[in-house]
Amino acid sequence: MSPFEPLHLPNGQIIANRIAKAAMEENMADLNQAPSRALKQLYKAWADGEPGLLLTGNVMIDRRAMTGPGGVALENEEHLDSFREWADVARAKGVHFWVQLSHPGRQTMANLGQQALAPSAIAMDLGSFSKMFATPRAMTEEDIQEVIQRFATSARLAEKAGFSGVQIHGAHGYLISQFLSPLSNHRTDRWGGSLENRARLLLEVIHAVRASVSPSFCVAVKLNSADFQRGGFDAADARGVVEMLNPLPIDLLELSGGSYEAPAMQGEARDGRTLAREAYFLEFAKELASIATMPLMVPGGIRRLPIVQQVLDSGIAMAGIATALTLEPQLLKHWREGRDPNPQLKPIQWQRKPLAALATLAVVRDQMRRLSRGHLPKPKVTPCLALVRDQWFIARRTRQYRASMKQSSH
Repeated sequence: MSPFEPLHLPNGQIIANRIAKAAMEENMADLNQAPSRALKQLYKAWADGEPGLLLTGNVMIDRRAMTGPGGVALENEEHLDSFREWADVARAKGVHFWVQLSHPGRQTMANLGQQALAPSAIAMDLGSFSKMFATPRAMTEEDIQEVIQRFATSARLAEKAGFSGVQIHGAHGYLISQFLSPLSNHRTDRWGGSLENRARLLLEVIHAVRASVSPSFCVAVKLNSADFQRGGFDAADARGVVEMLNPLPIDLLELSGGSYEAPAMQGEARDGRTLAREAYFLEFAKELASIATMPLMVPGGIRRLPIVQQVLDSGIAMAGIATALTLEPQLLKHWREGRDPNPQLKPIQWQRKPLAALATLAVVRDQMRRLSRGHLPKPKVTPCLALVRDQWFIARRTRQYRASMKQSSH
């Protein structure tokens, strides 16, 4: 199967090729938490490279629950025209453009001043960095029902704005992933305990989203193949959840891994396992491909065409590429012309792993900001400099976010 073959989805939609721009957190919203001009320019650069699918970074279903102060939130129709302009960027190129819908749960930064919600009142475990995150409150039944409704509302608004699909984020330690993990979900009601109960929130969200959009609108899910923490959501759990998802109207299932506590999405495991240098999650995904009835997508450090081919030859329908497209947004065009430039960042081997993870994200965001200004990427940026700039940017946006939330509460 060629990477440039179209993919026919279960709902009848067709994706032009087998390569997706996977989600990365951009932190480029305007002061209303709506898509900024810079964010639209960034996605124009990626759309010009003509991947089959563009996935946004986190778009939050509740502006009180943000993964970062510069994140986009889609709660109501107030800024829908700006979302329409964002969607139009891809439609002009015939590229599918899906909104990744997310709620951070306990992965909420403490300095945003918001009450974090989680399945159970269990704080993040990041050693000396734990205090960066808000102490969560265990969700009530009312809280859970509100979250389900918010996913459905945001999906309906995404379709109204002209996007061609949504992806429900159930991975990377965000709220749905927290419900799935026995490490963060100690509930004894119908939302905790057995895998069936821990998966209930994901299934309810899928049903609510599907009911709020048209049949031709794509609904995808992002799921951890494992969270790479001892005693956490493991490969057997992932298999069980995939079996629960099989009868549901899902158009694409992305298999990733990790969380803030164990950032496997950056190639780091915390349970002793060694991940491959590219296509980190392929071995896990291959096992699930034998039972999944919907098309699968695998991301994880992919940057070379032979690795994309290896992913497709393993029975996976799509390869997701993230960092490499910040370094070379025209990567697919190079591949079509027979070149394989292998764009990559030098690994940051700092002793303090959480700090190294932050620096890696800062370097990637530095490339995104360059693309959003119409500049070429600069992969050799000094990690320390990128981290300082990123932290300054986040601090400024945090002050603006807190001021905006204070004003809106009056």
